[in-house]
Amino acid sequence: MTRKVLLVDDDAAVREALAQTLELADYAPVTAGSFVAAKDHIRTDFQGVIVSDIRMPGRDGFHLLTYAHGVDPELPVILLTGEGDIPMAVQAMGKGAFDFLEKPCAAAELLEVIGRATDARSQVLEQRALKRELERGDPAARLLFGHSPQAEELRNRTRTVAPTKAEVLVTGPAGSGIAKVAEVIHMLSPQAQGAFVKRQVSGLSREDLVRACEDAAGGSLFLDEIGTMPEATQYAALEMLEQGVEARILAGTTTDLASLSAKGQFNADLFYRLDVMRVRIPSLAERREDIPVIFRHYVGQAAEQTGIAAPEVTSEHLASLMASDWPGNSRSLMSAAMRFVLGMPEEVSRAADLGLNEQMAQVERSLLIAALGRYNGKAADAAKALKLPRKTFYDKLARYQIRPEDYRR
Repeated sequence: MTRKVLLVDDDAAVREALAQTLELADYAPVTAGSFVAAKDHIRTDFQGVIVSDIRMPGRDGFHLLTYAHGVDPELPVILLTGEGDIPMAVQAMGKGAFDFLEKPCAAAELLEVIGRATDARSQVLEQRALKRELERGDPAARLLFGHSPQAEELRNRTRTVAPTKAEVLVTGPAGSGIAKVAEVIHMLSPQAQGAFVKRQVSGLSREDLVRACEDAAGGSLFLDEIGTMPEATQYAALEMLEQGVEARILAGTTTDLASLSAKGQFNADLFYRLDVMRVRIPSLAERREDIPVIFRHYVGQAAEQTGIAAPEVTSEHLASLMASDWPGNSRSLMSAAMRFVLGMPEEVSRAADLGLNEQMAQVERSLLIAALGRYNGKAADAAKALKLPRKTFYDKLARYQIRPEDYRR
């Protein structure tokens, strides 16, 4: 979330006081004493908002407003006005100023307006990033959301495995979208013009499997929750793969097939045959920074489905979402978005029940998980990336009951 504020005022004492107020509220002020000094900071990719005095020597706040909106019409500009400038400030609102405040203004009032402007800027930048992904015309960019390193790695992995003809095993926690990732692999593959056939394999007979392969001929057959396939059908599947089938086989699981195979609860030869190429979907707990963009996407979908205007998503609401563990992952986040659109959100009230220490613990746990996910479960590399002594790192893993082996691919 953006926290920068470009603060423009020719009065050094006012600049310093306002900057201190912003710093105490965890903003990152960038100060300038004139339009000329501020100009170089005003770009389409500026990760924040602008607060400017109206009356300044040379180019005033109105000129800055016009210039800023010439660079980026969606860049929020808040104007600070003296007592005699209020009529001009009202006029400036008609020209696109985000808001105006009369000097001297109370810190709470200033922070409230900057908070709203920051939320608006964050949403604009997220929408632009999403649009850039969509414009690539790539199914991975269009359908797999998120800006985190883990999300980018997931997209790149699907692009890597898709062009091959090899079997693919898609793994991930419940609700993470295993079937969706499998379909993206199909859409990126040479079999994209063929059918994408999906079958739940619990109770699937040999005959059912043969028919499914015939239905998917020339395309892809996705076998969902492969770990629940009956033993007789597992042998049939292995035999068909060894003899060759007309469809590419993609399999998905939320369970540890390697562990099931070691215990004799899943055909080991079939596991190794399916595990030629693996795609692992990270949980939302591993990539909390993706929750805002995914939630906003689901809110848009829910608003379209219900015919209800999408409510404003505040920074407080997003913070509460990011503080939640989301054991149901994307599926439960989608349900939360629907409840939000229908006016029944409960995540904010749940987060409000947590004390600061509990919220900080959740954030710390998510950072540990994210680091392990980035480094393939290698604890030493994850500890180094977080700049933690190895003993401290392991102590934290024990405290939060995190096992590095759960994040190895």
